[in-house]
Amino acid sequence: MNDDEYDDMDEDDDDNRGNRIAPSEEPGLVDIADNTDHKQPLSDNAAASSDFTDNSIPDKSGTVSIEAHPYQCLTPDVVIDAVESTGQYSDARILALNSYENRVYQVGIEEAEPVIVKFYRPERWSIEQVLEEHSFTQRLYDLDIPVVPPLAINDSDHPTLDQFNGFHFAIYPRQGGRAPELDNLEHLNQLGQFIGRIHAVGASFTFKHRIHLRVQAFAYDSVEYLLNNNFIPNELRPAYESITKQVLAAIEKNNPESDKFTAISLHGDCHPGNVLWRDDRPHFVDFDDAMSGPAIQDLWMLLSGDKANKQLQLGEIIEGYEQFFPFNTAELRLIEPLRALRVLNYSAWLARRWDDPAFPASFPWFNTVRYWSEHVLELKETLSALAEPALTLPDTF
Repeated sequence: MNDDEYDDMDEDDDDNRGNRIAPSEEPGLVDIADNTDHKQPLSDNAAASSDFTDNSIPDKSGTVSIEAHPYQCLTPDVVIDAVESTGQYSDARILALNSYENRVYQVGIEEAEPVIVKFYRPERWSIEQVLEEHSFTQRLYDLDIPVVPPLAINDSDHPTLDQFNGFHFAIYPRQGGRAPELDNLEHLNQLGQFIGRIHAVGASFTFKHRIHLRVQAFAYDSVEYLLNNNFIPNELRPAYESITKQVLAAIEKNNPESDKFTAISLHGDCHPGNVLWRDDRPHFVDFDDAMSGPAIQDLWMLLSGDKANKQLQLGEIIEGYEQFFPFNTAELRLIEPLRALRVLNYSAWLARRWDDPAFPASFPWFNTVRYWSEHVLELKETLSALAEPALTLPDTF
């Protein structure tokens, strides 16, 4: 391995939140590996109800406290020592990847390919939730569905998850690839096929520990957090309260938790930045937000452009999808409500993480009067979109 391999790593922020920051337009490979966390999570996981610092996974050092802030003590030496605690020997080269919710690094390995090590944010997920995500991706991988499951790094009952200096971590193989071409109908059809295969497995692989897509957690709790913690400037508070009340009411008209829709196990955050194209097919990465919910949650973020383009894209995706799993067309009315959930949750996610030094450094425009003013305007546009007729499929379906 040479130094150029490190230079080729993608360092663009893929902060996908429904209004996506465009990836690099360079035609070369995007070496993102697990691509973990190049975005915000769909939820802050009010589900972190169980403490992730669980003694069932022995800490191999037990020397550093993480009470001041979870990542202040995650130094390069700690990262390398964690990898070497699994029996691999680092060549001391380390590259921090653009990751906010967790911390993710490429670490060089002597006489072997680099690996990607992911340190989970303490108290976000329970151990059971992380292991269930790992089991799901392994099941998909075993069925020749192109995903990137974590490597086995110990001989315990949970071989894909370990602990070092108070941090739980997993190690992944480095995965390269290009962004999918969303204007390429063949790419869209293949995306539909493989997501259909993922959902065919997810329909029988019922999550027992992962979160459910809940309007309460993603929308109501987000609004309440921002108001109760005085993030909204006083001069904008009435406007924010008014528009969020209207958006929440519009979401309730097509609530994704309705009995009309079947919840299955999902990728949960299937935006283009979490899909890498290589070997003439898509590879799905970063199942960190795997959840239970309606199938459309894994499809709507692949749509872009005006309504006509979205209709065309949707037709190709669903044509491929239904080769492997039936699609409930009633879920099309959930696209804008799901987008609204993502918009509401994003600001609350930034606010909840504002004590993490990485956030003010990476999002300096957040929590300014201008930001909140533009957010209110964005919510008004969201309300307008919620009132529009839902997308439809071509008559051939």
